[in-house]
Amino acid sequence: MSTSSSVPVSLAEIARIAGVGRAAVSNWRRRHDSFPSRIGGTDVSPQFSLAEVERWLRENGKLKDVGGREFLWPRFEALGSRDESGLAIAEAARRMRSPRTRTTCPDLSAEVRQLVGEAAALGRTEGPRETFEFLLQRWLETHVRQLSTTPAPLATLMTRIALAARIGEPEEGLTALDPACGTGHLAAAAAQEYDGSRLTVLGCERDPALAALATARLGFATEERDVRTEIVTADALREDPFAGTRVDIALCNPPFNERDWGYEELATDQRWAHGLPPRTEPELAWVQHLLSHLKPGGSAVVLLPPAVASRKAGRRIRGSLLRTGALRAVVALPPGSAQPHSVSLQLWLLRAAPDSPPAAVPAQDALLVDATGFARPGTREPGPDWDALTSFVLSALADLDHPEADPPESAVRVPLLDLLDDEVDVTPGRYTASHSEPTGTELATSWKELGSLLTGLTAHVQQLSELGFETAAPQTTAAVGELVKAGALTLRAGQQPPENGSFSEDTEVPLLTVPDLLMDGAPGGLIPSRTAQTVAEEGDVVVAGVVRAFRAWVHQGPPMALGPQLYALRVDPEKMDAHFLAGCLRAPANGRQAGTHASSSSRVDVRRLQVLQLPLEEQAAYAETFRRLRDFETLLSRADSLGKGLAGDVSDRLAAGGLTP
Repeated sequence: MSTSSSVPVSLAEIARIAGVGRAAVSNWRRRHDSFPSRIGGTDVSPQFSLAEVERWLRENGKLKDVGGREFLWPRFEALGSRDESGLAIAEAARRMRSPRTRTTCPDLSAEVRQLVGEAAALGRTEGPRETFEFLLQRWLETHVRQLSTTPAPLATLMTRIALAARIGEPEEGLTALDPACGTGHLAAAAAQEYDGSRLTVLGCERDPALAALATARLGFATEERDVRTEIVTADALREDPFAGTRVDIALCNPPFNERDWGYEELATDQRWAHGLPPRTEPELAWVQHLLSHLKPGGSAVVLLPPAVASRKAGRRIRGSLLRTGALRAVVALPPGSAQPHSVSLQLWLLRAAPDSPPAAVPAQDALLVDATGFARPGTREPGPDWDALTSFVLSALADLDHPEADPPESAVRVPLLDLLDDEVDVTPGRYTASHSEPTGTELATSWKELGSLLTGLTAHVQQLSELGFETAAPQTTAAVGELVKAGALTLRAGQQPPENGSFSEDTEVPLLTVPDLLMDGAPGGLIPSRTAQTVAEEGDVVVAGVVRAFRAWVHQGPPMALGPQLYALRVDPEKMDAHFLAGCLRAPANGRQAGTHASSSSRVDVRRLQVLQLPLEEQAAYAETFRRLRDFETLLSRADSLGKGLAGDVSDRLAAGGLTP
């Protein structure tokens, strides 16, 4: 494929093209005089010619198994305009599937049309769907601050909820609607999850570029099935292109906090069966828009910010939704489930009244589910454990229409009379907190455990307080780097696992990262054993080489992969005791002298850490004392956590009354 010499690429993009880290590219640039010269950017963030980079990589054998997609994307990005690049990707996708048809975007320039043609040709060679998804994902990543998308696992969850909640079977095939479809994540999930025949997927999007990309996505999602799709470019609230159409399920991730949603011109719209949404409540306009399109017994799932459940301005509409049985359930999601990632978003499950409701369907309660506890620990950014979250939510909603069934923990059926107070607050956490209060037996067990911990602490205090220290000449020490050279131990640095590693293997090992240590100290993920480059075995000393999480300990348990800034030290048992080594390394003064302290993320030079030089037989007493200190610290941490939890639980019980004198 031809490339343009005017297309700039950064060091990070070169690294991605070559399948290496950015540091490797910096080394190439420093060591090879033939490396392309900078054509733009700054000294800190230089830019290079894509054509020259491609030529240099090929001539120097730096390209491994990289396809043409990596060289293709920078040319789309160089178009500059978000809309132009988006429309170009959509047009390329259409031509990948139908190469003989004419362009549907006559406004594209000749240069862009040439790029579209080359992209279509590449897609037919390397896989149309794969090429489109690659370009779309890069486009979304580039414009992430301007776009709000629905993550694929969330789209799947929303679709499964809607399919399971509808009453009755569709007589003429299922019809699904997304009135704010964006690039089509929810619409594609509906096409994928529905396994029946005769499916119709309708979508509406006011942004032409997003609508074109959604059309392209659905074209690939439905090419193996007989599915009718229709994506219309329009503002669904102001000019509903599907007015009068009734659907079996509706899915929506509407724009949040938009004041200019059409309040004035839509004041008398017939969709507001539950009341005119206030100007500050556009989300409740979308809720009623969805309800107006549902067939009797049809269901809708909409993603909303948590404030919609409690804002004073919307209480009248919330009350009407509850009284009519339209709002059946609210699910609070963990932070990080979708943009904005810092907020615990909510799923509202809506349902239109069926023509002849089954006797089992209650109309006087709502199911509130608090799933905020399903965040994945140990990650740099908050996000849910999708498998566990999906299983829990679907299980909690499975008995939606069976009031005799007990909901799982963190879910509660709230009677209508309890909800229709002065606030009409449907926030799940407001009601599930009291639902999951510890019982008297559980409190007694916790108090007993705390007493045992305090007893153990007292024993450790007595033993450690008897330690004696004599004033003596300073002992000699050796740096870890010197011990490695002497063969007393080996040092291995943790690595970032490959992003494209295969996850289909049978054997996996836990992966520990620095964020895991800052969270709760437990490994936060699993990776295939084949991709684990540094694995700590039982008895190895693990060191965290970053100031904010500096620590060292002897690993106990099954093998564990180590991420960046973690190190595994394996001792020669004839020369050194592992517990003695860990105790020396984890001394706070040791970390201070080996760290840079420029910031909280500064690294500790593990090779500079000092170890006391003692014969192996003398190390045993030190090792035993180091172990005792570690046990004392563990007990102290557990007692602190348990004691604070008990204080909070007992305070809640006291405030609720019922104290037995």
